Amino acid sequence: MTRSAAREIAIHCSYSLGFSNQSPEEFLEERMDRVHFQRWGEESPLYQDYPNDKQMQYIREVVRGVAEHGPELDQYIAQYSKNWNFARIPLTAAAIMRVAMYEILYMPEIPAAAAINDAVEIAKKYEDEKVVSFINGILGAFVRAEFPEQGRPKATSDPKEA
Repeated sequence: MTRSAAREIAIHCSYSLGFSNQSPEEFLEERMDRVHFQRWGEESPLYQDYPNDKQMQYIREVVRGVAEHGPELDQYIAQYSKNWNFARIPLTAAAIMRVAMYEILYMPEIPAAAAINDAVEIAKKYEDEKVVSFINGILGAFVRAEFPEQGRPKATSDPKEA
């Protein structure tokens, strides 16, 4: 399994968790259970290979982090989506942007360009060209404004303090 595949699974999980009454831990225990995972593999090639320990750690960290920092990530999305009401943003697009922004803010070992590139490539599988362009624009504006010198700000719960 590639990092891109693990990222896409993290997006699926983050998206689905939003419709669940479970905690991130309960959700991950059920969703990432090997038997449950294999059932998903019957429907989607993405789930053919079970994640190794490093990939599983990454997926769990991202899903937990996106759940924990959801309001902060949504503030960033709203802040950089000029002329778009947050409620109009497709749910899949929002999940993709949350994961990319979480990686950029909280996972310094992942280059911002890699997070954005994968987000755009994954979005192409689920959204039309206009939404893909929108995602690319939002993430690009976010990085340019929040990281003008390619440094990483101290993550806060208020985007204006970053």
